[in-house]
Amino acid sequence: MTALLEVVMHQYSLTPLQETQQSKILQQMIPVYEGLKSSIEPRLDLKPYAGGFGYEVPAGRRDGRISLVNETFTNLPPPTLNVDQLTQAFAKKGFTQEEMVTLTGAHTIGRSHCTSFTERLYNFNGTTSQDPSLDSTYATQLKQRCPQGSKNPNLVVPMNTDCPSFRDAGYYKNVLANRGLFTSDQTLMTNAATAIQVNQNARNPNLWRSKFAAAMLKMSQLDVLTGDAGEIRSNCRVINS
Repeated sequence: MTALLEVVMHQYSLTPLQETQQSKILQQMIPVYEGLKSSIEPRLDLKPYAGGFGYEVPAGRRDGRISLVNETFTNLPPPTLNVDQLTQAFAKKGFTQEEMVTLTGAHTIGRSHCTSFTERLYNFNGTTSQDPSLDSTYATQLKQRCPQGSKNPNLVVPMNTDCPSFRDAGYYKNVLANRGLFTSDQTLMTNAATAIQVNQNARNPNLWRSKFAAAMLKMSQLDVLTGDAGEIRSNCRVINS
């Protein structure tokens, strides 16, 4: 199972039944891949979920058998980064600034823990408690879901409260309306080049979807294991038994 598919399946929040269906497809493809090896690249067409869109992704990528939580801190950019820091973080992985903006559009799907953005609500800086770039109505809604001083680590909010779907480019429309949930979302409007891309993606969802699919395919080529290293998983979320 490719790491790419793992990312996509998390984005689309598949139900257990849908995950089982995807796993059955992958189980059928694994022996095909093993037989063909590298002569022909098998591909899996991931059908749309959660109002999404379909595109082909490579199947047969080898995943590791051990996952370390500390590795996420060095490989995944935190939600507090500004646009320059984001650009540098993605560049280290071989992605352009435009690809960074394109991939960030995945924030239209999923949920976030309150702890990832409450500083924007209650402790922005030494002179103001609330991030002035955050829409005031949206901030009020977030405060209702994430009360100040709450010790509950399980409080979550949708990353896109309006239309959590890949059918349109609602994420970019939210950023334009100062309703980006994370600092790393709203910071895209602080740079002339990334602001142009946000506007372009908001106006042309079909173009964004095309760029998103291409960027996801490129992501699937990162840190590929070869030979006997790792395994091709039948269920992307767990190692093979």
